[in-house]
Amino acid sequence: MTLTLALVQILNGLQFGLILFLIAAGLTLVFGVMDFINLAHGVQYMVGAYLVAAFTAMTGSFLAGLALALPTALIFGLLLELLIFRHLYDRDHLDQVLATFGVIIFLNQAVKFIWGAAPLSVPIPDALSGAVEIADGMLYPVYRLVIIAVGLAVGLALYLIVNRTKLGMLVRAGASNAAMVSALGVNIRLLFTIVFGVGAMLAGFAGAMVAPILSVEPGMGDNVLILAFVVIVIGGIGSIRGAFIAALLIGLVDTLGRFMAPTLLKMLLDPAAASQIGRAIAPMLIYILMAAVLFFRPSGLFPTKS
Repeated sequence: MTLTLALVQILNGLQFGLILFLIAAGLTLVFGVMDFINLAHGVQYMVGAYLVAAFTAMTGSFLAGLALALPTALIFGLLLELLIFRHLYDRDHLDQVLATFGVIIFLNQAVKFIWGAAPLSVPIPDALSGAVEIADGMLYPVYRLVIIAVGLAVGLALYLIVNRTKLGMLVRAGASNAAMVSALGVNIRLLFTIVFGVGAMLAGFAGAMVAPILSVEPGMGDNVLILAFVVIVIGGIGSIRGAFIAALLIGLVDTLGRFMAPTLLKMLLDPAAASQIGRAIAPMLIYILMAAVLFFRPSGLFPTKS
């Protein structure tokens, strides 16, 4: 493995990790502050991708489509919270899982009804469609670098909001003890609604950002949801810092593992067996990482409550 190939894989891992962070940031706040298991968070990622595809086709501009998709994803998340989810906060986790699973099925069928079952594609904006040379003869797509930059900027903004503002103070307090925050006169329902809307918008933003490099199709949020839950388990429920670190770890372990596992196994096995076993082991690495973290730190790397 050359240094330039390793650099490309590291950048791919960072890009994947930051997309996971955008999804998991909202999920960990909803889970941490509201103690609400929202399996439908992945479909909000899917809805964001479909919205940007629709608005881009309507306006002819990805940036205009993104500008329209974000507030629409926010409004959609608030409507889901108002019409469905707020009626589940006082129910047990099994009821929440079953109800939100029903939302997944409904919305996956709804996008098929509206946009069809065939995958949609979103063109990369002309200004971001090129590549830059990151090493001798090694080009890297500009758009993926933009995703990395945007993900880092959103992570910094969330860190500042959560740690340096009154709203962030209430969110952190709500994640630690929602009953006490409510007893102090804070409108915890309104706080829940704000957190839920922002979480839905972040998931939609992640879906919108990956739409030009992935196929937009029904069910695209299902696999991502599992990884988002792994992120918040490793990072610690309710912790933005934990979600950020865990998402980057998972992105790098997944990407580098898929690339390096067959190469390392070739030192011990014949090439065909090393390639086959390496491909089988690589997807397990993030779950091995999660098991290792939970063994040493059962509450995650940066827990907000015991």
